[in-house]
Amino acid sequence: MIRRLFLAQCLVLALMVLSGAPSVYAQTQDPQNTLYLDLKDGRVTIKLRPDLAPKHVAQIKALVKRGFYNGIVFHRVIDGFMAQTGDPTGTGMGGSDLPNLPGEFTPQPFNRGTLGMARSNDPNSANSQFFICFQSAPHLNGKYTVFGEVISGMEFVDKIKRGDEANSGMVKGPDKIIKMQLAEDAQ
Repeated sequence: MIRRLFLAQCLVLALMVLSGAPSVYAQTQDPQNTLYLDLKDGRVTIKLRPDLAPKHVAQIKALVKRGFYNGIVFHRVIDGFMAQTGDPTGTGMGGSDLPNLPGEFTPQPFNRGTLGMARSNDPNSANSQFFICFQSAPHLNGKYTVFGEVISGMEFVDKIKRGDEANSGMVKGPDKIIKMQLAEDAQ
């Protein structure tokens, strides 16, 4: 009996997928904590993690609601490591007019698709810059704030133009964020 029920559930799920019905996750995701990051190659969906970093998530959401990230470049992109953005000057030295944040470090690992806050040597200096990991980066674990994770569209992150290794990954003619918005505000 249990096996028949399992097979029936699998059949229903397969029919939903084949018919183009939204996934169970898409139906249950929290639009207040889901970001859409539109890049030149497509849309990236990000799950925010207020359970790990409530202050960082609140700051990112406030900046997104202002349209702060729209048009900002990926100024530092290192192949096999990460793509960094969030600096309105495009130099890696800028930030928003909001105050810097204290570190919210957790044991959550930096895996492929993890979003972390960039900062200076001061652990309490995160502001608006963030990065998306191309692959696991265990050397960052517990030292940088994890505030989200890519749940779909990582193939578009993979297409972000890479920087010059000899110049710390700084990018000439960089790719930009077309638009970044909360799912609850999406048009």
